[in-house]
Amino acid sequence: MKAWKHFKTITYHKYLVCKGCFKVGLYRQGLLHDMSKYSPSEFLVGARYFQGDRSPNNAEREAIGYSSAWLHHKGRNKHHYEYWCDYSSRVPGGILPVPMPDRYIAEMFMDRVAACKVYKKEAYTDCSPLEYYQMGKDPAPMHEYTREVLEKLLNMLAEKGEKETCQYIRDNLVKK
Repeated sequence: MKAWKHFKTITYHKYLVCKGCFKVGLYRQGLLHDMSKYSPSEFLVGARYFQGDRSPNNAEREAIGYSSAWLHHKGRNKHHYEYWCDYSSRVPGGILPVPMPDRYIAEMFMDRVAACKVYKKEAYTDCSPLEYYQMGKDPAPMHEYTREVLEKLLNMLAEKGEKETCQYIRDNLVKK
């Protein structure tokens, strides 16, 4: 039963991201978004830790100290800023975030909006993705350019709504 609920949840999330990507002209990315979630490495873990109101990756992380599904996922999906980190001897800690291409920042934005819609359901507002982003305890290891663009989009969504934000993305990130 949890496997079916997990399948429906990730498929609905994928549908919402696809719909958002189509609005801004990212057709291929919309269609291919999160395909790795259907792989055994991610799907079986997601079904096991499914709760319905948050990511199963967080539950797996709480249970065993890390998320094997997330480690698999972030390395295969360019719309996650964690994909865009490299090693460097020039920075403390040795991890260097690099700028994400605009088209993947746009997909990351759509991913965050869709995740909030899936988990918040009727309680979702255009402020929800920004509020969730701001709840992060520490600044993410994200390149400054990526952070600036993502925060601009999240703030624009909260202030001006989805239609205007999607038009901005289409005109300024996708058509670039």
